[in-house]
Amino acid sequence: MRYQVLSTIISLATASAVIRSASSSRECSSGAIDPPRVYGASIISIKATQATLKSTSTTFCNVTIDYTHPGQNDHIVVWLGLPDKWNSRFQGVGGGGFATGEPSRMEPAISKGYATVGTDGGHVISATPTSWGLASPGNVNLYNLQNFASVALNDMTVMGKQITESYYGKAITKSYWYGCSTGGRQGLMMAQRYPDAYDGILAEAPAINWAQFVPAEFWPQLAMKLVGYIPTQCELAAITEAAIETCDELDGLKDGIVSLWGKCDFNAASAVGKPYNCTGGVSGMVSDKAATLVQKIWEGPRDAGGKFQWYGLSPGTPLGRLSNTSLTPSGTLSAGPPFGTAAAWISVFVKANETFDPYSLTQGTWDEAWQNSGNRYDSIIGTKDADLSLFKQNGGKMITWHGVADPLIFINGTVNYYERVGAMDANVTDFYRFFSAPGVGHCSGGNGAAPSRALDQLVDWVEGGDAPATLQANSTVQGKRWDRDLCLFPAMSIYKGGDPSSAKSYTCE
Repeated sequence: MRYQVLSTIISLATASAVIRSASSSRECSSGAIDPPRVYGASIISIKATQATLKSTSTTFCNVTIDYTHPGQNDHIVVWLGLPDKWNSRFQGVGGGGFATGEPSRMEPAISKGYATVGTDGGHVISATPTSWGLASPGNVNLYNLQNFASVALNDMTVMGKQITESYYGKAITKSYWYGCSTGGRQGLMMAQRYPDAYDGILAEAPAINWAQFVPAEFWPQLAMKLVGYIPTQCELAAITEAAIETCDELDGLKDGIVSLWGKCDFNAASAVGKPYNCTGGVSGMVSDKAATLVQKIWEGPRDAGGKFQWYGLSPGTPLGRLSNTSLTPSGTLSAGPPFGTAAAWISVFVKANETFDPYSLTQGTWDEAWQNSGNRYDSIIGTKDADLSLFKQNGGKMITWHGVADPLIFINGTVNYYERVGAMDANVTDFYRFFSAPGVGHCSGGNGAAPSRALDQLVDWVEGGDAPATLQANSTVQGKRWDRDLCLFPAMSIYKGGDPSSAKSYTCE
């Protein structure tokens, strides 16, 4: 079998299920699990064994389902964890990068009593798309891409719900989705394309606008070529520090965090001449070319005529993940290696050539690749449809939060999406709420306060009608806990005085 940690594989798709009567014996064995019925899918095998999570000693029925879509030559695995102490809720859990899901990401939900489902989407977790993205040289495997983008997500949900209700002999009370990055994109895909699948969706740092933001992650590498300059990481950090120094106190508190990033109009040229001195004997002063490069990275991709293509990183965000440089054996600086997801997307899907070198792109061929990415793949994986009316009609509730210092997914892309949803529905906060997290990196990390109870607050909203005005968040600064709640966008957190580690010292304006 391709992968198993938590699993019994199941076949999913989109169809009604036959639910076992309420007299379910809850027998955890392969023969006792009723095969789910999903139109367009064929179950290969189901396995079920009793298991225990080492981290929490939670006992559960570990189900793994293998299935295929006849005629598509795919093989997909679904993992379903059915805890002995079930809380009557169901949770779908997403993946990250090109991983549709990972069993380890399911463990927190299982330990809290959720019947929890995930899927490999048809390819192993560690696999780059070079192993599954092409049907043959020059031909993208669209079936596999569709599975990764949406189809396998709905399949796992339908299958997971059928087996859960059959196993426990009673209906699920509420269903939730949780995921960050790719998992966040998946949550929004469910809201857009399968609006009755989940009652509540927590979509963190979502990788939406996929066909735009993923190639944009390669822009910093191309910008080095266009500017004709490769900086040290120390020089890049010096410019980032200058931006933080300038914009840090816009919120009234000097804490090393750019909280009001929308009001930070710092230009990298202001850092020219700033000295830097790092370990390893790397020292110097910020150059004109380094400033020009960083400004291009902050502004984001532009075409040959200077027209906007996508957003860049916000000032104060670490640049190293996307602007990576390295020393060659001869001691000279070299661009790269690039961020793998971006490079693989361009090579495998945009160019349909796994050996294509993204560093061969010029401004002209970049513009062509950029346009092709959107034209070919927005309808498959873009996840940018702002019409959430059916999700709202079904009573769905969704929360998104995004770290302002996210070095991989550009926060302004999420802002753009939320504003487009709001343009279609003036009462967007009735069902969808977005919060920015100053100083927080990709899904976690950084110097800022990250949400600590976002899923619990979503449950309170769905089941108790308690819509969150703020998200409870905290961080640890020099061994001390800081509480600083996140504000409902577009409001921002402003320090009003008092103990800066207390949430009561801030207000949302």
